[in-house]
Amino acid sequence: MTVSPTALAAFRADLGEIRCLDDPKQLQLRARDYYWYSPILSDALDDKAAQLIVMPETEAQVITIARAAARHGVPLTVRGGGTGNYGQCVPLDGGAVVDVTRLNRVLSVEPGRVLCEAGARIARVEEAAAETGQMLTMFPSTKRLATMGGFIAGGSGGIGSLRHGVLRDDGNVAYVRVVTVEPDPQIIELRGSDIQKVQHAYGTNGIITQLDFALRPQTDWLHCTALFDGYETALRFAQTAQARGLDCYLLTVVERRMARFYKRLAGVFPDTRDAVFAMVAPDAMDAFTAQVAEFGGTVTQSRTLAEIEAAKLPPAWECGWNHTTLQALKHEPGVWSYLQVAYPRPFDPALVTAQMARFGDEVLMHHEMARMEGEVQIFAIPLVRWTARARMYELIDAFERLDGCTIYDPHVVTIEDGGMKSIDTAQIDFKRRADPHGLMNPGKTRGWSADMARPVGGGEGA
Repeated sequence: MTVSPTALAAFRADLGEIRCLDDPKQLQLRARDYYWYSPILSDALDDKAAQLIVMPETEAQVITIARAAARHGVPLTVRGGGTGNYGQCVPLDGGAVVDVTRLNRVLSVEPGRVLCEAGARIARVEEAAAETGQMLTMFPSTKRLATMGGFIAGGSGGIGSLRHGVLRDDGNVAYVRVVTVEPDPQIIELRGSDIQKVQHAYGTNGIITQLDFALRPQTDWLHCTALFDGYETALRFAQTAQARGLDCYLLTVVERRMARFYKRLAGVFPDTRDAVFAMVAPDAMDAFTAQVAEFGGTVTQSRTLAEIEAAKLPPAWECGWNHTTLQALKHEPGVWSYLQVAYPRPFDPALVTAQMARFGDEVLMHHEMARMEGEVQIFAIPLVRWTARARMYELIDAFERLDGCTIYDPHVVTIEDGGMKSIDTAQIDFKRRADPHGLMNPGKTRGWSADMARPVGGGEGA
């Protein structure tokens, strides 16, 4: 379903001076994210496009867009940097994509918190925090392009989750400001646990315009690579480092069969040994090196960020999380896809060894040390050799039924099927309030059905 030309023209007329784009290339470009990591999503989404791109620069303009959408029945899909992996910013029903990258001011930096607009690039927010001697508690591996609002609405965790948990954990986000989509848009301020009503909701229940985020004292982390004889040994090293409280911000374990995708690190990560990529506090480097030796390993790189950039090498945060998938797809496009796995607690590295024996060359392993709900939680983002949808779901069944893992399915567009596993009624209840006509990113949540939407009035609908 798409919006009729008459309704779309009326919607656009109501926007006044707000910048709009309708060039076909822009309509496709700005209605895309990294869903192409999944051949399954590529099949489902490649033919989807926006009918209009709108680019607000102020919250007042967001309110104007929300009012016009409600009046004319125009679906809205909010887009930040477009670095998500699940088609969050791909409109399924046409309508307008709201590109918030010009709503990008850093509003204030205080001890322990930063307040910014939703379209602020994460890297820019980090620069502002650094001016006060602070840094974000976590960020995605795509922080150079990703926006703060996109991270909140579509992300779960990332670099820093080793220490600070996932986004949903208390304290990482404490304030979100939302504009409702109705004829008389309201501003709703969410604080504390109420922010869960919009966190990881794919922009289905209101337009985030501002948010705050936790800061910690800035550290000039050393970007380190350590090599080990055996993937299980590398896992046990990282598991032990976390258990001992070694002062790290990142511990990423990558098996040797992935070394060929790290071409710029050929002298640091050869295909004869398994790697741990880490961000280590300078005063913990001696302890890190000693523990590497304890596990029979070797440190092949230890550099500051400035030294990494001068050498034109990737920082440690671009060696893990979903950058592993990106590296593989750059060098062997069409060959690989991926899964997102949460391992049962307590984590047993022997389970991974058994999985590697079972799957052989079909699955290449990569694990992340993290925390969730105050407990150690080990995640994996393994590469999967692509053959067919049916085989992908056979592998998912094996991880879950045989091994007790939880799969956050990256091959679906709906929130519930991708990660929550159940409908979040709090988010749906909030959608009734913030998006009563059901115009926000339709089709991305199974908890909302068409009969829940109030009729659109005052203009021609879709």
